[in-house]
Amino acid sequence: MSETFRVVGTKRLLQSHVFGVEQRTVEHDDTTFERDVVTHLGAVAILAINELDEIGMIRQYRTPFDRFCWEVPAGTLDVPGEDALSAAKRELLEELGCEATQWTLLGRFMTSPGWSNQLMTIFQARGLTATSRQPAGPEEVSSTVRWFSREDLRETLRREPAIDNTTVVALGGVYGTFFDDL
Repeated sequence: MSETFRVVGTKRLLQSHVFGVEQRTVEHDDTTFERDVVTHLGAVAILAINELDEIGMIRQYRTPFDRFCWEVPAGTLDVPGEDALSAAKRELLEELGCEATQWTLLGRFMTSPGWSNQLMTIFQARGLTATSRQPAGPEEVSSTVRWFSREDLRETLRREPAIDNTTVVALGGVYGTFFDDL
């Protein structure tokens, strides 16, 4: 079995302020085929843990599911020249209204590698100082922030019809067995 694949052509189908869609022509051995790919600038997420060992979450409206969801704070790398840590600091301030003195890289993952090139970088933030939130956009302005104990968060997420993958990865990366009994 040959592992030789290469993209030989790209056609832009859509470009929005958040993502693009490309049709890529791929060559493999003697075969050529097309795949549609959602292109993304990348994103960051923050597992914010305060001095009481509570986890900061944001509940905001998500259009694709037409409902509010509890999530760890997150956002797109949409500021030119901004690195992932700087974006995480900006998102923590926007969404939770906090600044942190201790930052730890938890990891990076591909959100859906079968159809998107989005790469998510997750940080843990500690040593938090509350400031004022700086929400951007109608979803963040209408959002709710809450600090959860591990037990309260588990109970809250247990009642959700589904949980976003970034929250699952962030909580699982720190607590390992957080979702074992959901």
